[in-house]
Amino acid sequence: MLTYTFTNIGSDSLYQHLYKCIKNDILQGKLGTGERLPSKRPFAKNLGISVITVENAYEQLIAEGYIYSIPKKGFYVSDLKREPLFSHTSKNKNIILSKPASAYIADFTNNQTDSQIFPFTIWAKTMREILNENQEQLMINPPCGGILELRTSIAGYLQEFRGMHVRPEQIIIGAGTEYLYSLLIQLLGKDLTYGLENPGYPKTAKIYESFHVPYHYIDIDKEGISVSSLEDQNISVIHISPSHHFPTGIVMPISRRYELLGWAARKPDRYIIEDDYDSELRLSGKPVPTLQSIDVSGHVIYINTFTKTLSSTVRISYMILPETLAEKYYETLSFYSCTVSNFEQYALAKFMANGSFEKHINRLRNYYQTKRDSILSTFKNSPLDKYITITEEESGVHFLMHINTPKTEEQLLLAARSKRIKLAPLSAYYNGFTDSSVLNTYVMNYSSINLNNLDQIAESLYQIVK
Repeated sequence: MLTYTFTNIGSDSLYQHLYKCIKNDILQGKLGTGERLPSKRPFAKNLGISVITVENAYEQLIAEGYIYSIPKKGFYVSDLKREPLFSHTSKNKNIILSKPASAYIADFTNNQTDSQIFPFTIWAKTMREILNENQEQLMINPPCGGILELRTSIAGYLQEFRGMHVRPEQIIIGAGTEYLYSLLIQLLGKDLTYGLENPGYPKTAKIYESFHVPYHYIDIDKEGISVSSLEDQNISVIHISPSHHFPTGIVMPISRRYELLGWAARKPDRYIIEDDYDSELRLSGKPVPTLQSIDVSGHVIYINTFTKTLSSTVRISYMILPETLAEKYYETLSFYSCTVSNFEQYALAKFMANGSFEKHINRLRNYYQTKRDSILSTFKNSPLDKYITITEEESGVHFLMHINTPKTEEQLLLAARSKRIKLAPLSAYYNGFTDSSVLNTYVMNYSSINLNNLDQIAESLYQIVK
């Protein structure tokens, strides 16, 4: 008869310990398929425990499918149809569950938000108010496009500060722009040909690849995407960032914008996806008007995110669909649940409605402008200055830095890493790169740069290129 010891069983109850012992014997093959287990009463007497304890252990094993019972005959080991398991230890000891702390003194590829700029106090106050005032609403599943309060706040903000007139129903809330792109592909169809700016944001191409939709890279010129190139490649949907192209910083002139709108209006299945990802962070002058605000034919899909203005960890984005597409969305994709929690949506809606978001944006612009000026001033007043040329420093939180050096990009990148500086070459954002004029030009994202390290950063870069 089976015998188990009940000493040192830890916090387990007697039945839990017995259940685990029998289960372990089954998994290790000590108890084979179809083998009969001891009857409850003799088993309990042999182990010195109660019959109830044995019953509870057997019931748990039956519930999980390890054993089965035949009335008036007894309990038997189930056929698990698997090899015996002798170890539950993972063979892969290199699984990384969290990102290690950065070893760089300056990572110009990182878009992480400084904790000192996030409005923790106001956000916490807003959250407390929401928890006190909106308890019933917080427990109600939001509509597929997001709660009306947040969409109304966004519509009001866009009308006042971006000159855009949209109905809240046209706004679809989602957890990140990647998720919204996936919805758009389903909405527009996988039989269309999609276009991407070259150079451009590489993750968008990966999204298209994951959905197996045809796409082409479209080279940009000094004014952005060329309409003739769209015609040549038979593009139906083009993704662009006209107000501040990433990574070159180009602002598309109004003449090219009207050309694009005319191209889209010529066929019913043509659309422009306008990515306005950092429009609020233009550091000089007013934000550039959106393409959506001058679209009269309903062919512009506007996308924006709060990850740039609030935090890189706040995964709240939104898209604005033309009226006809919005109707199609509710007819065909309304079965999708909104991917942003009610708590965050109500908090952000109130944060925008009471003016806190506008104040935060103003503070953010001043903060980044001061940060950018400090970096540029340090570079200019160091020996590094005679080796570099800075361009596109007025928009967003990155600028371009060309380094005049006979070293190759690979040599310079390796040398920078040895000094604990991480750089992103502009050439890496090209598909089928051929233009040698952009070699040794780097996209300098300064959002996470520690200003206390500026002198060391400038000196290290100088040592690399001199």
